[in-house]
Amino acid sequence: MQPESRLILALDVNNEKEVQNLVLALKKWIGFFKIGMRLFFRYGPEVVNEVKSMGGRVFLDAKLYDIPSVVESAVKAIGKMGVDMLTVHALGGVEMMRRSINAIRENNYKTKILGVTILTSFNQESLKKELGIRESIKEKVLFLAAKAKEAGLDGVICSGEEIKILRDSFGPGFLLVVPGIRTGGIKGDEQRRILTPEEAVNRGADYLVIGRPILQAPDPVEATKKIAERISGISFNARGKEN
Repeated sequence: MQPESRLILALDVNNEKEVQNLVLALKKWIGFFKIGMRLFFRYGPEVVNEVKSMGGRVFLDAKLYDIPSVVESAVKAIGKMGVDMLTVHALGGVEMMRRSINAIRENNYKTKILGVTILTSFNQESLKKELGIRESIKEKVLFLAAKAKEAGLDGVICSGEEIKILRDSFGPGFLLVVPGIRTGGIKGDEQRRILTPEEAVNRGADYLVIGRPILQAPDPVEATKKIAERISGISFNARGKEN
């Protein structure tokens, strides 16, 4: 992959005008544009169509989580939008995930479906105190990723701390999409399990989800170019060899 194709920009902005400006300015330097709940609940499919009409590929971070039949129906509807990536919660179970991916394949949609494991806003302490999960984060992420693979999903969302164990466990064909990428200090940062772009790619990440380091930059285009340059010398064969 070209370095810029690995970059996913999180469109964590407030209105369509900001979306338009970012997509038009950055589509040459960004592989996918991530639309999350913030935009989708405000504008619905319209914002997906808008990004696609401007030549951007769409990662719809819907984080679907419900009983299998409900999620299956939602995935069928989303597939018609032509999104390129979609997320469901791995905690929804194998049946929910399996019916999600089958809904895509049966309708010949090309959407990749990824399982959300443990959000990067959690660390070990908060996982135990807030969710009552006593396993280590790596153990839980590995378990959920194994269930996602069993269900036939294309890959998972994970933090930089779990990349190596997942790559070693599931090989190069299982997509690892990594948020929590940082290049310096960030205002109001909620992420707790973070890495630099180089660290993430070296450990085996396929795609990097980046928001604030680009959105808060004085020049988003220049910031994006610099991130692409930082990972441009890291070959596929070198990935996953960092201890």
